[in-house]
Amino acid sequence: METPVLTHPGKPETPPVKKTIQLPEHIVEIVSDSGEGAQTAGQAFGSICARMGNGVWTVEIIPAEIEPPARTPAGASGNRIRFGSFDMSNAGDDADLVVAFNEQALLGRERAKNLKENCIILMENKWREDLDERIKRQYAETFEMLSRKNYRIYEIPMEEECLKVMDNPRRGKNMFVLGLLCNVYSMDLQIAYQQIYYAFRKKGQKVIDVNQKLLDAGYQWAENNLDFKFVVPPTGDTRPKIVVNGNVAVGLGVMASGMEVCAMYPITPATSASHYLSEVFENSGGMVHQAEDEIAACAFAIGASYAGKCAVTITSGPGLALKTELIGLAVMAEIPLVLVDVQRGGPSTGLPTKVEQGDLLAAMFGSPGDAPKVVMAAATIEDCFYSIITARKIAESFRMPVMVLTDANLATGQQPFLRPQFQKEWLTPPFDQSPIPEGTKPYDWHPVTGLSRRFIPGQPGGMHTLTGLAHTRESKVAYEPGVNQEGCDHRSLKLAAFQKTLKPPKVFGDEEGDLLIVGWGSTKGAIEEAVERVRAAGLSVSSLHLKFLQPLATGIKEILQRFKKVMTVEINFSDDVNRELINEDNRRYANLQWLLRARYLIDVDSFSNVHGQPIKPGAIEKKIREVIAQMV
Repeated sequence: METPVLTHPGKPETPPVKKTIQLPEHIVEIVSDSGEGAQTAGQAFGSICARMGNGVWTVEIIPAEIEPPARTPAGASGNRIRFGSFDMSNAGDDADLVVAFNEQALLGRERAKNLKENCIILMENKWREDLDERIKRQYAETFEMLSRKNYRIYEIPMEEECLKVMDNPRRGKNMFVLGLLCNVYSMDLQIAYQQIYYAFRKKGQKVIDVNQKLLDAGYQWAENNLDFKFVVPPTGDTRPKIVVNGNVAVGLGVMASGMEVCAMYPITPATSASHYLSEVFENSGGMVHQAEDEIAACAFAIGASYAGKCAVTITSGPGLALKTELIGLAVMAEIPLVLVDVQRGGPSTGLPTKVEQGDLLAAMFGSPGDAPKVVMAAATIEDCFYSIITARKIAESFRMPVMVLTDANLATGQQPFLRPQFQKEWLTPPFDQSPIPEGTKPYDWHPVTGLSRRFIPGQPGGMHTLTGLAHTRESKVAYEPGVNQEGCDHRSLKLAAFQKTLKPPKVFGDEEGDLLIVGWGSTKGAIEEAVERVRAAGLSVSSLHLKFLQPLATGIKEILQRFKKVMTVEINFSDDVNRELINEDNRRYANLQWLLRARYLIDVDSFSNVHGQPIKPGAIEKKIREVIAQMV
């Protein structure tokens, strides 16, 4: 196959003749050094795609360091946008088109095997004639290496073209690239203009005007120089939708649930949830409290809940570790608390900007003593919204902490979903502040459900000492044998009572067969897409996705038993069974794999990794085919 290359193309006398090719979907990546605006361009392009009626799923490409060295493969920053004529549930497989502000950022994506074999590459050409001989050599070597492969490479004079509009092209390339992509994918320029207005309206009309000129410049350059053009038809769904990332969806869910207090300390990748709430929360009567650290944030939220205002605290893995003692206080004192954990790579500082699902067991069991709590996981960006509403209802109904696990994939990605229509049922009824009947104890546990009436400070007849110590029904310190046992029994009964309300999860595919893939959290879309592919090829494979991890719903064991083999797909660590030292005696399991094996005594296998990026449906499909082949 001939690989067309444009080197220093310049403006031809007549635009190239090109036919607009219709596509069902495409995956675009925009990569640069940090601070060059590739993420902004990607977010804007994803929003434009959504407003054009496409299904969209975006993923931010973020380096592990806040400010990595410039022009390094590991320092690539940007965005991946998958869009198509159907609803998107994941970021897909390899990229169809990549725009690179420098060849080193591109090299990082190529080495990570994120480009399709015939990927279209649009790369900044300024480095070819750079004054630094080392940079010139790097560019030439990378270009030569890429040219030997089956990529379609186009060199773009981004800086040269941006200099025609502004003096600092480094701050303008992203909008030039946005215009270029709008041309390539036949986007409505008026929608693009509106997107620029929304993005820069706070900076004034002058900034809006220059960015629209850059957009025009990119659009016109592509029209005059590129020899290809695509169109991706809309889904046809014209119902009102919103386009937000998972952290904004969490913030919207907090307000929709009726919670009025969010206490948190900034931590990647959870921080933008508090940024969003800080801008809008007071409009719904709420407040954001930024504490001096994670421990204080959790304590503040518990204090607000104790006073009658169910509160939320939002964090990531290291923050969850710091909050552990306070979570135990909420369990012991039976105070409602909603905690959102936006998971990232660990341990320690780990991979602050990368996706992982390594906090499940910590969320469930990371506490001294017995500390039952509800743990649930959002599967989509839309689910981030509704999960918070559900969590608040559970927390107040059962007087216990509820953890909602999301992750960096959901937090920073964007997805259109149906505009929520507010329902009164989302809110908790006004708190009953009538006098406490004489003789009622602050922990008068029901013998079947473990539930007891919630007292709040100042309620007539409700005076008692709140303590984190093991206590009696009267909230007195437990000095006598058996008292702690009684408290543990009844707090556990609440979890059992909640478990009785859960319906068995639905199987995706046939109810029985050769292989069942089990997942949780943000892997849902990739798992189901992979399962659809192999089922279309005639393989007997189904999947099951779990929203509630603690407690697990009734009926799961029976579902697992209907399949010859069960395998979890997770973004957390498990031992590679092909390692010389690893065997069934010492193998370490993935989080959900460990949980299912322990709970149901079923031989569950796993496919997991900690690469720091979402698992692709193609990788899951490949693993499924390998497993099925071994079963024959």
